[in-house]
Amino acid sequence: MDRPEQNETVRLDLWLWAARFFKTRSLAKQAVEHGKIEVGGQRPKPSRAVRVGDALKVTRGDEVFELEVLGLSDTRGPAKVAQALYAESDASRQAREEARARRAAERVGYKPPEGRPDKRARRLIRALGDIDAL
Repeated sequence: MDRPEQNETVRLDLWLWAARFFKTRSLAKQAVEHGKIEVGGQRPKPSRAVRVGDALKVTRGDEVFELEVLGLSDTRGPAKVAQALYAESDASRQAREEARARRAAERVGYKPPEGRPDKRARRLIRALGDIDAL
C-alpha cells in the first residue's frame, strides 16, 4: 500500500490490476468499459476513484466475485499483498465453488476421442452431414 495514503483513492482499473484480477491494466480497463465491474451496484468508468469500504462485483469469465475493498494500492505486488487489498463475501466464495463443481460434473461424462478418425469413421461423419468434418 504505497502512495494512496496521501489522497486515499486509486483509479478503479489500476486497483483491479494491482489486486491481480487482471493481468494488464488495459484488460482491467476493457472489463470496466464492457460492464463486467460494478461499484455499489452501478457501472463505473475506468477512472472512477476506489475508496476503502467500497463494494465491488467483478465478473471474470464464468466467475463472479463480490468484494469489499480493504486496502488501496497502485502498484502490483506479490499475491499475498494483493489478497490483503480485498475481502470476498462467503456467499460469493460458496457460489463460485458450486459453479466450479457443477462444471466439473458436466465434464465427467465426456470422453475425448483417442485419435483421428479412420477412413470408415470419416465416411460415417460425411454421411451424417457434419459440415465441420469436410
